[in-house]
Amino acid sequence: MKSLILDGNSLKIPDCTGFLRHSPPVSIDDKAVERMNESRRIVEKAITSNETYYGINTGFGKLADVRIDNDQLADLQVNLVRSHAAGVGEPFPNTIVKLMMMLKVNALVKGYSGCRPVVAETIASMLNTGVYPVIPSKGSVGASGDLAPLAHLALAVIGEGEVTWRGKRVPSLFALKQEDIPPVALQAKEGLAILNGTQASLAAGIDAFIRLENLVKAADILGATSVEALKGTDTPFREELHAIRDHNGQQKSARNLYTLLQESEIHESHRDCGKVQDMYSLRCMPQVHGASRDNMEYARKILTTEMNSCTDNPVVFPETGKIISGGNFHAEPVGMVLDSLGTAAAELGSISERRIAAMMDPTMSQMPAFLTRNSGLQSGYMIPQVTAAALASENKGLAHPSTVDSIPTSANQEDHVSMATFAARKLREIVGNVEQILAVEWLCAVQGLDLKDGLKPAKLLQPVYDTLREKVPTWGEDRVHSKDMNQAVTLLRDGKLVEAVEANCPLE
Repeated sequence: MKSLILDGNSLKIPDCTGFLRHSPPVSIDDKAVERMNESRRIVEKAITSNETYYGINTGFGKLADVRIDNDQLADLQVNLVRSHAAGVGEPFPNTIVKLMMMLKVNALVKGYSGCRPVVAETIASMLNTGVYPVIPSKGSVGASGDLAPLAHLALAVIGEGEVTWRGKRVPSLFALKQEDIPPVALQAKEGLAILNGTQASLAAGIDAFIRLENLVKAADILGATSVEALKGTDTPFREELHAIRDHNGQQKSARNLYTLLQESEIHESHRDCGKVQDMYSLRCMPQVHGASRDNMEYARKILTTEMNSCTDNPVVFPETGKIISGGNFHAEPVGMVLDSLGTAAAELGSISERRIAAMMDPTMSQMPAFLTRNSGLQSGYMIPQVTAAALASENKGLAHPSTVDSIPTSANQEDHVSMATFAARKLREIVGNVEQILAVEWLCAVQGLDLKDGLKPAKLLQPVYDTLREKVPTWGEDRVHSKDMNQAVTLLRDGKLVEAVEANCPLE
């Protein structure tokens, strides 16, 4: 398998997607090793000087004015890692831990952190052999770096703490020995180089972003299917309408919807029905889905910039030999864009829930109540719609921005923080809820197609029907919904819906 070569400058979202899906081995660019060696020499020179450098020969945070003797600098770094490993809550899943490790390697190999290459090489070796630190998901305020999560990563690198290895939770030192990876004996600056950074917030955010990329296409596909089920029209998706409002995402969504709805027996059956306009949740899909798409494109730019940035402090400049303290660890850019993505994701679920609700109401849908032919005796899809409504409303609270909050830490030395990790965790929860909502829409829309008395949907939407019906039978007698919902959300989350449609027509 082709390795993912990290140089600190070239990572993109598709690289992260491929890394999560295929787990290629990680390697470090040779020129990056040279840069790390150059910056390390500057740190070692600083140690022999009489000057004071934050985090190299001082304490941390409020203790920055405490000078540390040279013979205690290694102890200082180990103490930092141990004392900062104070995370709580459920551990991050290994998908995020892997991404966090890869992103940390990429940040270190950029060559401005002043650590030896062995630090980045050890994290890469752990990745390549499946030694994943156990990292609690709560405890970071997203400034001074994601200190607690990254401290748990560093703890595993020095052979302390716990890791998951071969499906088991074991002591780090045990797993490292089994894989013949020597634990790192930290030297001056190196513990701080691992702890400083936004990689926990960034990893969780990128994971959610990748899932959201699937959902924006799925939303167009399922929205088009709901148009068919509700006997809506393709007219609001015509190109000339969107050309005069120059939002790129809106135009992409409109093109998807219009293309998907062509060659439809259902549409032909009600062409002369006399209906003038569809409800907003149908005809305004390009405007709503498109706004989420445009938001994502901005987020892509910010996340890509961040994953190729130095987020350390202090920063070592090989070009000038200077060591400069600053605030590149502050995760405000990440937190703010993840907050915005939370809104973008929540809106996809909100408008989907309205389409589901329309299919429940016979006065709007022209179908039997709750999509069952024997409504009254049977409840049909009544409660899946309630579940979708519950999740859509939950998302309204989760979408409240985290970055508008701040709380001072470290005896007021660190008096403004980003809460970016909270933004990332909330975004992942919102995305999970939207996956569930869209899965309910899939079930309902396909059931609506079954109630069209043999009329076929648009040709490009036939795979939407077929893919679901391979796993979930038509609703006849009432049965337990949860199994059907789990099947649908698994297909959706695994990308099977989008893959089935794009096999015949690539979407934008």
